[in-house]
Amino acid sequence: MNGPNGGGMRRTLRTLLPLALGAVAIAFWQWSVVHYRLPVFLLPAPSDIWPSFTENIASLMESALVTLKITWLAFAFAVGGGLALAVIFSQSRTAEMALYPYAVVLQVTPVLAIAPLILIWTGYEHVERAAVIIALIVAFFPILSNATLGLNTVDPGLRDLFRLYGASRWQVLWRLQLPGALPHIMTGMKISGGLALIGAVVAEFVAGSGTATGLAWRITEAANRLEIPKMFAALGLLAAIGIVNFYALSALEWLVLHKWHESARGR
Repeated sequence: MNGPNGGGMRRTLRTLLPLALGAVAIAFWQWSVVHYRLPVFLLPAPSDIWPSFTENIASLMESALVTLKITWLAFAFAVGGGLALAVIFSQSRTAEMALYPYAVVLQVTPVLAIAPLILIWTGYEHVERAAVIIALIVAFFPILSNATLGLNTVDPGLRDLFRLYGASRWQVLWRLQLPGALPHIMTGMKISGGLALIGAVVAEFVAGSGTATGLAWRITEAANRLEIPKMFAALGLLAAIGIVNFYALSALEWLVLHKWHESARGR
């Protein structure tokens, strides 16, 4: 399997491997439920979940769009705010020392503890707004910490070379620090994308009312009615959203880095 054709075959096999493992896991799941005669309310078989998904596809997709909207809004705010604050930290050590501890406090505070307060402050009639804030809190720190690390770990020799040629602070930031920090920023974005989805789901669970129409509410609703196949269908759709978000950000990372950075070469 040497040469260009062999390399292409290996890439194809690596692509198909997760799908093959997933198919094996689903087949084993189906066999286990049938073999051990597990009741549907305990663990539905994939053959029970798929019909439930098709029957409720309209409501599930509507809820998926709500969850996606919350996730992407929170992610966009996290990226914008995290990068802006990281740039400030890279330019001012005083600002970093003064503000970074508060970012850490925000990160280590359990979101379940503050979610009810945010819902009260925003009002239960504005659940989506509260969900965006909660998801933003969860997703913010990975962007900030990774971007700050990347901006502060510039090669000292290159920085001195820029100064030798009379580059301004803005030129050093734009032409040296930001390009050098891109791998760290992209890593933070991949982490933040998953956490934004988690934050959106947590917010919908905490809301606990019919005003929340995201996938988490559909899961709660199905569980309360003992519609377990529908519950698993919503869980599967939620997992699919997380996978698509991750691979979309991974593709963006490859587009940005593959021409010049070692981490993306050969992928």
